[in-house]
Amino acid sequence: MPTFEHTRVEPAAEEETLFSNLDIFLFSLIVGLLIYWFVFRKKKEEIPEFKKVPTTRETSFIEKMKKTGRNVVVFYGSQTGTGEEFANRLSKDAQRYGMRGMAADPEEYDMSELSRLPEIENSLSVFCMATYGEGDPTDNAQDFYDWLQEGDACLDGVKYTVFALGNKTYEHYNAMGKYVDKRLEELGAKRIFDLGMGDDDGNLEEDFISWREQFWPAVCEHFGVEATGEESSIRQYELVVHADMNMNKVYTGELARLKSFETQKPPFDAKNPFLASVTVNLKLNKGGDRHLMHLELDITGSKIRYESGDHVAVYPVNETAMVNQIGQILGVDLDTIFSLNNLDEESNKKHPFPCPTTYRTALTHYLDISNPPRTNVLYELAQYASDPKDQENMRKMASSSAEGKALYHSWVLDARRNILAILQDMPSLRPPIDHLCELMPRLQARYYSIASSSKVHANSIHICAVVVEYQTSTGRVNKGVATNWLKNKLPCDNGHKSTVPMYVRKSQFRLPFKVSTPVIMIGPGTGIAPFMGFIQERAWLKGKGKEVGETVLYYGCRHRNEDFLYQEELEEFERTGMITQLNVAFSRDQEHKVYVQHLLKKNKEHLWKLIHTESAHIYVCGDARNMARDVQNAFYEVAEEMGGMNRTQAVDYIKKLMTKGRYSQDVWS
Repeated sequence: MPTFEHTRVEPAAEEETLFSNLDIFLFSLIVGLLIYWFVFRKKKEEIPEFKKVPTTRETSFIEKMKKTGRNVVVFYGSQTGTGEEFANRLSKDAQRYGMRGMAADPEEYDMSELSRLPEIENSLSVFCMATYGEGDPTDNAQDFYDWLQEGDACLDGVKYTVFALGNKTYEHYNAMGKYVDKRLEELGAKRIFDLGMGDDDGNLEEDFISWREQFWPAVCEHFGVEATGEESSIRQYELVVHADMNMNKVYTGELARLKSFETQKPPFDAKNPFLASVTVNLKLNKGGDRHLMHLELDITGSKIRYESGDHVAVYPVNETAMVNQIGQILGVDLDTIFSLNNLDEESNKKHPFPCPTTYRTALTHYLDISNPPRTNVLYELAQYASDPKDQENMRKMASSSAEGKALYHSWVLDARRNILAILQDMPSLRPPIDHLCELMPRLQARYYSIASSSKVHANSIHICAVVVEYQTSTGRVNKGVATNWLKNKLPCDNGHKSTVPMYVRKSQFRLPFKVSTPVIMIGPGTGIAPFMGFIQERAWLKGKGKEVGETVLYYGCRHRNEDFLYQEELEEFERTGMITQLNVAFSRDQEHKVYVQHLLKKNKEHLWKLIHTESAHIYVCGDARNMARDVQNAFYEVAEEMGGMNRTQAVDYIKKLMTKGRYSQDVWS
């Protein structure tokens, strides 16, 4: 057998050779092509991911600040995007005072580095912290909160200030902001300006502006700097229009990974929602002018697990008619493919929303166009109003003057003017669509208490909601984005399954660990939602032979014959003894209005026995502004009358139940 090292082959031997030189050449060529195909070609076709973080991501915000010459860092704890928006505004403000700021998500950085902040001259840390639920931190601030609680870091020399975002109707108003403010001081940091308190029940924007107007002069005084007088609009992103873009690389509504709605991969979360099919969509009420609905979402194969009391987050889309009208008014081709690229190359946030995309997709899936815009949006857009009077009014509304605040309140907030209404009522205002897209806040997920138990419905999540629709003082009909979108999600739409992008957010609203513990549930209207899950679960446990404690429900609606939600199911649960006491307040079926708190006072002896003797757990779900407060007052009265306490003792008694986790609220305003 000849070897391949032979340089010369005899004719006789040539016939016996397995491979000729030509064969070897062709073989090598084929192998080379295959290697090229699998290695290089594959690389070329890889789909880029939005916000894909490089493996060498900088987790030290100190190093990043040094590298980019920043001396102000604004951290945000944000669940719905407002805290993040305020942080961005403050970091942009810094430029007007000869300082350089950066907004930062505490989840992305090592927060123990805070102690190193004095290494940067004239440095300042600002915290825009929202409170979620029962005084909890937002998801992205959870690790920072844990670090503050557990850590004993030395923050000597660190200068800080906090602006808190919350809602006065909630029991734990601004708890997270207050805690961060207090804890930073305990660890040695120096507060350079008072804690700001933002109340979303009043006017959060106004609270922020008033605080900010005083905050910057305090910064100037502390650091000995002066305002540069630059009040001009500073663009954060630059527009790039893609004339010839492969449609496979264009975002069509996905939140992070391109094509994530086509090829679904668990785990599913806020950035990677699951497309759940709608299997049931029913109108629950029998009459009245409202639409109360029950939806069921199929989560089969998603590996999503939930417990009774958890929340389901759904990502809605804006109404097509609104999107088209904005495009028409601004005279743009909504199908133009574009990107908004951050002018700050060091920023972790490369785009304000997934790019490249179309204006139609951005306005439909990514931007909040239905809520009244904040004052900073009006201020930045004012430059595009050709009528000087319109310009003046828009800037006035963004100022902290009493006249400006009153104008913003009446013309924007009270009239519930969204961006479309503003463009319609101000014909001289015609901003470029890319700047409008940069300024509008992100469209956020909407949270609903899950109205089912996973013990009974392992592959299904139930939602109970009221469709929001009302007429404004300008005669327009405004519609709730999510509820109207869900209302139209029929199980089968022209032969296609209707789907809803969703994920589950864990809650502290939990049934007692001991099944024998009695529960008192108060949930008028759609506040019944989590209790449907609680009752289903306790019925399932009873069916398994467990000894289930008393299950008492207080429910309220307007009329027995119109909006008694889940009437048949609840009455069946009562008939079988699963609900040991079903108390229903029909507020408008008699001359004097009767609400759940009236029924609570009526049953004070039984309630006191359950609470004081049998260690019952109390659950309240629904409206925070009136109902939750009235219910709490009713429990104070029960404790006073039945426990022989004065008001102060009664309040302390109920507050202790809250601290022990025996009085839980899942409320909204």
